[in-house]
Amino acid sequence: MTRREYLKAIGVTAAGGAIFSRTAVAAEPFTLPALGYPFDALEPYIDAQTMQIHHDRHHAAYVNNLNKAIAQSPELGSKSIEELMASLSSVPETIRTAVRNNGGGHINHSLFWKVLKKSGGKPSGELAKALDSRFGGLSGFQEQFTKAALGVFGSGWAWLTLDRDRNLAIESTPNQDNPWMDRKTPLLVIDVWEHAYYLKYQNRRADYVAAWHNVVNWDFVSARYRELIS
Repeated sequence: MTRREYLKAIGVTAAGGAIFSRTAVAAEPFTLPALGYPFDALEPYIDAQTMQIHHDRHHAAYVNNLNKAIAQSPELGSKSIEELMASLSSVPETIRTAVRNNGGGHINHSLFWKVLKKSGGKPSGELAKALDSRFGGLSGFQEQFTKAALGVFGSGWAWLTLDRDRNLAIESTPNQDNPWMDRKTPLLVIDVWEHAYYLKYQNRRADYVAAWHNVVNWDFVSARYRELIS
């Protein structure tokens, strides 16, 4: 497998884009990506205060702690975050847990921000057809995805992924684990750590998940799927 084929296999594509894009010159290997829209852009479904704290504090902390860990093995700084997650066994054991947790927190949140949009629309093109075939349509997908998100015990994530055979699947992961670790390609993700919703929804995760379905950026997800299967 060439490096280009490998990167595509883990979800680094032209249209969908690398989930994290580093600048040409940076003081640290990884930096906090811009949110891309105002903190209040997802109101009333996700409140501005939650978005600000979630992005500027939680995600920023993962980036800072990842860079601290990487500083102990500077050669890892040349890898993309996708490559790091897909090759954790090659990370020195002394920093592997820190890279797994903080690298996972970084890449998971970087995708999470991209899949959110006010008035998110509906799946289109090849993705719409695939959802119809695999889940019986958007409503069937939403039902199964909601079940996965509510089924996460404690902190974690629910995902729509492409497996190595390019089949759609819904799965969940604990803590900051993610599909990249298993060489799968995530298309869509919801964060069900309490910090993602507690200020507005308190312990009502079901209400948060129901609201989240209103702000899925289906244009982004559809484009990412189209590029990955091409």
